[in-house]
Amino acid sequence: MFSAFLPAMGADALKAKSAEVKGWRIHMRTALDLAELAGWMNPIIRGWMTYYGKFYRSEIYVPLRRINTYLVRWARRNFKRLRSFKRAERWWKGMLRRQPRLFAHWTGWPIFNGSGEKSRVTGDC
Repeated sequence: MFSAFLPAMGADALKAKSAEVKGWRIHMRTALDLAELAGWMNPIIRGWMTYYGKFYRSEIYVPLRRINTYLVRWARRNFKRLRSFKRAERWWKGMLRRQPRLFAHWTGWPIFNGSGEKSRVTGDC
C-alpha cells in the first residue's frame, strides 16, 4: 500500500551537483572578486533552489554548504591575512553580516545567512 511520497533530491542528483560544485574550482579562481563569483554562480544556485528546494529543502543543503566551504577556502587562498582558520571564520561571519544578499542561497534561507542554526561546514551562522 502506498502511504506517502516525499519529492526530494535523489542521491544521484545530489552527487552530480556536488561534483559540479567541485568542478567549478571556486577556491582556485583568485583572479575574481566575491561580486564576480556571485554574479557567475547566483543564476545556477537560484535554479537549484527553485527546482530541488521546492518540497524538501534540506536535501539541497549539502551542495549549498559545499559552496560556502569553497568560498571560505577561496578567501583563505586569496587573502594572506585569512590563512589562519580563526581569522577566516571572523571574516566569514562579518561577510554574512555585511552582505547578507550577496549569494542567492544566503537570502531567505536562515541556515546560510547567519540568522538560523549553526552550519555544519563552517561552524558559524
